[in-house]
Amino acid sequence: MHDILQREHATLAQTVTQLPASLEQLERCIDLIALTFEQGGKLLAAGNGGSACDALHLCEELVGRYRDNRKALGAVCLSSDATTLTCVGNDFGFDAVFARQVEALGRPGDVLVLFTSSGNSANLLCALRAAKAGGVKTIVFSGRGGGKLAGLPDAEWIVPSNHGARVQEMHTWGLHVALEMVEERLFSVRAQPPGHPQA
Repeated sequence: MHDILQREHATLAQTVTQLPASLEQLERCIDLIALTFEQGGKLLAAGNGGSACDALHLCEELVGRYRDNRKALGAVCLSSDATTLTCVGNDFGFDAVFARQVEALGRPGDVLVLFTSSGNSANLLCALRAAKAGGVKTIVFSGRGGGKLAGLPDAEWIVPSNHGARVQEMHTWGLHVALEMVEERLFSVRAQPPGHPQA
């Protein structure tokens, strides 16, 4: 077996083994997401690079569905509109690409979910500050100790790993758990047996 395959599997297994200590953090994040929807708010999400994909993944499943048909949930990915990102980046600088959108779209009662493997991205720090200024609740999915964002959001899940790829992989798992728990809480949608058709 190739040494890279063995090494990467070993680091994945180690991360999964260490994950239980952080699950209460994840549950608090999920509770805040569900509460936001219960109270009529919407979700905004952002990230850079691979974390932008996590933000988009979360939003498309909320607007569409995760398991079964149910009422659509309001969710907007701030990483997906190339025209807005380039307009704001050109006129205000890259640090403002998410903060400007939070200012435009965020309202008290909404929640902003940020995905980052390091917790140190300047544009996410600016987005969090803009959210707090606008009365928007904040959640951060991070790793590597949480970086500069650690301790700043209303809820955070810090994956116990210093390996960026493992952090992102756990974020994907965590957002899937969040979707399942939110759907069950809001719509009493129960998990189906393995093999249940879904996208």
